Amino acid sequence: MKISTAGLTWALLLCGASPTFAAPPPPPPISVGVVVAAEKSVYREQSYVGRIQATSVVNLIPRVTGFLEQRLFHQGDDVTKGELLYVIEQGPYAAALAQQQAALAQAKAQMVNARVALSRAQRLLHTPAGQQSLVDDAQATYDSDSAQVAAAQAQVANAQINFAYTEIRAPINGRIGATAINVGNVVSPTTGTLATIVTQDPMNVLFSLPVRDALKLREEYAAKGGLDAVELHITLPDGTNYDQTGKLDFVSNQISQATDSLNVQGSIANPVIPGLHDPKAGDRALTDGEFINVVLRSKTPERRVVLPREAVLSDQFGDYVLAVDAQNKVVRQTVTLGATTPETATIARGISPGDKIIVDGIQKVHPGLVVNPSPADTSTPDQG
Repeated sequence: MKISTAGLTWALLLCGASPTFAAPPPPPPISVGVVVAAEKSVYREQSYVGRIQATSVVNLIPRVTGFLEQRLFHQGDDVTKGELLYVIEQGPYAAALAQQQAALAQAKAQMVNARVALSRAQRLLHTPAGQQSLVDDAQATYDSDSAQVAAAQAQVANAQINFAYTEIRAPINGRIGATAINVGNVVSPTTGTLATIVTQDPMNVLFSLPVRDALKLREEYAAKGGLDAVELHITLPDGTNYDQTGKLDFVSNQISQATDSLNVQGSIANPVIPGLHDPKAGDRALTDGEFINVVLRSKTPERRVVLPREAVLSDQFGDYVLAVDAQNKVVRQTVTLGATTPETATIARGISPGDKIIVDGIQKVHPGLVVNPSPADTSTPDQG
């Protein structure tokens, strides 16, 4: 007699027995892509917002009053120190100078006559015709005439200065801007700036350095030469990396209470762009007042672990990475970052060479989970 499977099952249920089923197998470990941490040569660097400032900016202001007779430059030209730029009418000042020179000649003649009279009175003093009062009067006259000569010389010098002010010359080498007053207008010391000359090469680089960064720089570079161990690089407003390297000149001796930062000044070359030789069109990369991005960079590279930027995560406790230990278990490792770019992150502390760091599948795992690691399809190029 044959018993069906269904009948046997019902019979077991009626007898109070329950069937047993095999448990499903556990899911396989999640696959993740990892990179093996390795040290590379990197430059320590930090970025700040800065501004370009000319080393000298001079406003040309008239020192005397008169008609503006000549303008001897083209707006936007490079000018050299001592070059004649403006001429104010010279006639009245030439005449005033000649008048003062004549007055000086007259005063000198009177002084010569007073010296002769004093000498005569002194010779007669020891004769019956001599009198002390005559010597005293002659001495007083000579002293007064000598003072008149000195006063006349001062008037001549003043007239010469005023005459020289009719010619306005470049006090520095640089590029001159637009003229504010046209030829034929009357100018005076109250007219204001006629034109501005701005030096072109080198340029100053100004930026603010947070105090915490200043302390870190001092600690890191004190034994390497201080400011001399750091290079200054800049990025132009269009994102172009400027091809000149600058240096730091000084750090302010006062901290800004408003921003808790130090003002820092560097200098960088600003040569004529090859192939451009038209000053009026602008033939240099840097312009006074231009905002740029400043990068402080160590002169010598250091060995540091560099990871893909996406491997570094952040939360309220700080920056960290997810690593895989010897048992393929995910562990959290807190890290301290060095320089970062959109592609890479330099690790200052927290990772040792040989650590396996998760890059692919990082969103699917958490600390304590066992995973199946395999090499990630990524690369971390050297910085610099």
